[in-house]
Amino acid sequence: MERNNLYPVFLKVKQLNVLIVGGGYVAEEKLTFLLKSSPDAQVTMVSPMFREDTIKLAETGKVKLMKSKYKKRFLKGRHFVVVTTDKPKVNKKVYKHCRKKSILVNVADNPPLCDFYMGGIVTKGNVKVAISTNGKSPTTAKRLRQFFEEVIPENVDDLVKNLNEYRKTLKGDFEEKVETLNKVTKTLIEKEKRND
Repeated sequence: MERNNLYPVFLKVKQLNVLIVGGGYVAEEKLTFLLKSSPDAQVTMVSPMFREDTIKLAETGKVKLMKSKYKKRFLKGRHFVVVTTDKPKVNKKVYKHCRKKSILVNVADNPPLCDFYMGGIVTKGNVKVAISTNGKSPTTAKRLRQFFEEVIPENVDDLVKNLNEYRKTLKGDFEEKVETLNKVTKTLIEKEKRND
């Protein structure tokens, strides 16, 4: 049976330099997704043209728009790149340039040319859940995101904050604190099951 071997990480994109190559609908969708999750992301977009809504969206965040065709020099200082053009030759060229410079790259709708996928995300305060279908079905990831948005309670952030305050009062080494917190959170899950 095939399984998802991807390793999930949560990036502090405020501290990273992101490049989006393309200015069409898919580029706008990727920018929207990125800014929704990380409104303080540092993003540069490069394209000969940009949609009107993309220009408006760029004004809401730290987004720089460069009206130009892609050039290799745009990769300087980038940590990851998202490629969204409708030109397979350009997409492959950007991918190869990124691989040579060890820059993580995602070519939209082309899993073989991706070092990472941008999955579905649910955010409730400090709690964030990421969903991946291993690049097989973005629609399934979307539906799972909608499901988790409904079932994760709105007040889950209160629980996280309270546990963080409680953690600060605990004595002992890291292992002892983890053991204590595991006991506390286990009872929360058991109560939840009894209430069903």
